[in-house]
Amino acid sequence: MHLNGDSMDSSVENHEMLEAESRGVAGRLADLERKVLEQSDELMCLKATLAEALRRVSQLEGTKINHQPSIVSSPLRNGTAKDAVRLRTQQYTGSKTTSLEVNRRSYGSSNLPQRRAVHYQSTGSLHSDSHSSSSVSPVPSPSPRATPLPLNKKPPPSTPSPVANGSSTLHKRWSSTGDFHQHNANSPSGMHSKFSTKSFLNLYNTRSNNFPTPNYKHGTKEATFNEEEKTVRMFLRGRPIILYVPSEMGDSYDITKEVGSYDITKVTTAPAQKLKLDWVYGYRGRDSAVVVLYNVEEQSQRHYLGHTDDVKSLAIHPNKMLVATGQCAGHDRRDARPHIRVWNSVSLHTQAIIGMNDFDVSVCCLSFSKADGGSLLLAVDEAPDHIISIWDWQKGDNGHKITETKCSVDTIVAAEFHPLDRNIIVTCGKSHIAFWSLDVGGTLYKRMGIFESRDKPKYVTCVGFLQTGETITGDSNGNLEVWGRGTNTIWKFIKGVHEGAVFSICVLKDGSIVTGGGKDGRIVLFDSSLQKPREETQIEGHFGGIRVVSEGCGSQLIVGTTKNCILTGTVELGFQPIILGHTDELCSLASHPSIQQFATSGYDKVLQLWDAMSHSILWSKDIGEQAQSLAFTKDGTTVIVGCTTGRWMVFDIQTRELLESHSDGAEPIQTIQCSPDGSMLALGSRDNNIYIYQVSEEGHKYNRVGRCMGHSSYITHVDWSTDSQTLRTNSGDYELLYWNAATCRQIPQTGVMRDVEWATNNCTITFTTIGIWPENADGTDVNFCDRSHDEKLVATGDDFGKVKLYSYPASQPKSLCHSYGGHSSHVMAVNFLHDDTRLVSIGGKDTAVLQWTVS
Repeated sequence: MHLNGDSMDSSVENHEMLEAESRGVAGRLADLERKVLEQSDELMCLKATLAEALRRVSQLEGTKINHQPSIVSSPLRNGTAKDAVRLRTQQYTGSKTTSLEVNRRSYGSSNLPQRRAVHYQSTGSLHSDSHSSSSVSPVPSPSPRATPLPLNKKPPPSTPSPVANGSSTLHKRWSSTGDFHQHNANSPSGMHSKFSTKSFLNLYNTRSNNFPTPNYKHGTKEATFNEEEKTVRMFLRGRPIILYVPSEMGDSYDITKEVGSYDITKVTTAPAQKLKLDWVYGYRGRDSAVVVLYNVEEQSQRHYLGHTDDVKSLAIHPNKMLVATGQCAGHDRRDARPHIRVWNSVSLHTQAIIGMNDFDVSVCCLSFSKADGGSLLLAVDEAPDHIISIWDWQKGDNGHKITETKCSVDTIVAAEFHPLDRNIIVTCGKSHIAFWSLDVGGTLYKRMGIFESRDKPKYVTCVGFLQTGETITGDSNGNLEVWGRGTNTIWKFIKGVHEGAVFSICVLKDGSIVTGGGKDGRIVLFDSSLQKPREETQIEGHFGGIRVVSEGCGSQLIVGTTKNCILTGTVELGFQPIILGHTDELCSLASHPSIQQFATSGYDKVLQLWDAMSHSILWSKDIGEQAQSLAFTKDGTTVIVGCTTGRWMVFDIQTRELLESHSDGAEPIQTIQCSPDGSMLALGSRDNNIYIYQVSEEGHKYNRVGRCMGHSSYITHVDWSTDSQTLRTNSGDYELLYWNAATCRQIPQTGVMRDVEWATNNCTITFTTIGIWPENADGTDVNFCDRSHDEKLVATGDDFGKVKLYSYPASQPKSLCHSYGGHSSHVMAVNFLHDDTRLVSIGGKDTAVLQWTVS
């Protein structure tokens, strides 16, 4: 049996070897077949390229070369033979086309902006923020696959003829380089022909075409220029948009230029001017993308801008010079991974970047060790298990992780090294407090705090340390607990210090203890023995509750509130605000027409007027409704606020008095624009209409002229012409429409509007703003744009927290720009101040107001 088994095993092995050999032969044969096919494709490409070259020569010489009907007029050096066969099949046979191709053809038959009920998924690309997008790429002619033509139908004016014709108009086309990586991407071999890869890198590529080239991600839609009609067709979310080139640019404008045998994309260069963050208004105690160092005495700010998303935690080194900040993950984990940055508060130089690949969600707690001079750094990851990790942050460039362990499944609100006991850590949060010890071997041991017979709070909300070494905590019931040094039991319990949660505990240099109430807004001062309160004060209700209390210079305390204000003062003398900010989503911004002031409003129902020179708030007014839009009148004496209810109000900026109130529809007023001569007002609503008003009595009287109806989605942006006669508007479904303001009638002949001069350029979909749209934009990425008053710059705010600065006009599909971070949320609006020396941007959910200098 043993021998029979061996022979059976041998037979099986031989059989498997034969099968493997057969598969190998079949694989090699398939590879050879694919290589033959690849070479035949390249031969066809070469033939087609030669035919195109001969055709161009014949055009120059005034002669005509007869072409076979199978040769396509567009040079096929960018495609493959299979593409040519596919095109011939569609043209000369009765083969079916897809519904998407039919829709493309139907849009191609009209040069007017079309409305449609169906929204295609975005395949468009006009610009990329990546470094690769800045390179100049050879531009291929239209791919046969990209523009299939209907059977027996004359091509529309904007579509190149598929059959070689010496008299046909050549349409130069800008394209993402990646369109031509895709031709061979579906081949079984996965190999790419060097003729189908049109990246500029190929001019210097020395690798054999037998090796696969990198597949750079680009869009598949192309912006095209129609030389006959002088129009550009761009795509947003697959939807074509026709934009007319001004007559003065018609003869010189083109999307590409010829360099040798290549069509190179024309690129609008970035402007010589740049932005520099000048001032951050408001305060954000929970999260922010900018860390602000504010000198109250000198009224100056410096800013650390190293983070790419919300900063969730901050710790000061014992030497008072170094700062550690931890951020959360962003929408794109490649650009915004959770990590810690240790930086110098004097030079703003980043000294270490820690845990770039070690955190999952966000670094919610940070603490330097204190008993050993700050050699260790504690971090808590806001993952489901709240991982706690200890780092030797000075070891190497990226620190060395000593240990990590699961902390708690419940929320962690604070984690601190003990200031006197080396390697002792205290964490607290939902329903718990824990005392940790780190042994010499790098292992963490945990002891849970015992509340004994006392009511266990829902949250232990804050932690501090007395000068004698005891731990003191505040809880959600308003109580204070003092934990015996070296124990996990309560030594002293003080009940009912605050109504609601204790949000902050601060132990002062003289041993006194200050507590702040998050709900009651009270600040209570105890002496070092924690007997009855020595002093207390009440913060005004409109400032909010106490978020954090910190010791300032001398006897001064610094208080951060739940309504994003910073106060300074003493318990005995009271507190005064030094920073005021918005507390809910910020939606609207308007710059004053003649002085260095601007106004903001949002969902917190507050309208605020700011002075850009003194970096201060002039006044703040509760308007009683959530605000969606803002505009100053022409003379700057009044400001108009559009609300989410369809109501809009007019306020005097000197007296803050409500002068007028109107309602148009029941939807939010999305945008407001006053005409350049001040005689008319346009309000774009979410109900798809634009409401026109006549303005009289120096902006104190408004009479409705009519309603512009025709958009199929909500109004997003409005611009007036310089003569105050016409409007152009954008909508949520990427339409660009024109209107006669006096009659409220649409102007369907969009071609006649090509030479109209516009007082502003807030509309994001225009000929002069083609270049602001990034690669793979879906139409909602760019929220707002604003042109400088000298018409040299255009700034944008987008969904990725970026403020970008372009040269104006940005009329090339690839326009380079300067990009700036600072906002941790989508940027809702940007505005140049009246003299163009400064730019203001507002975030949405980050409630931030950032002021930039233009230089």
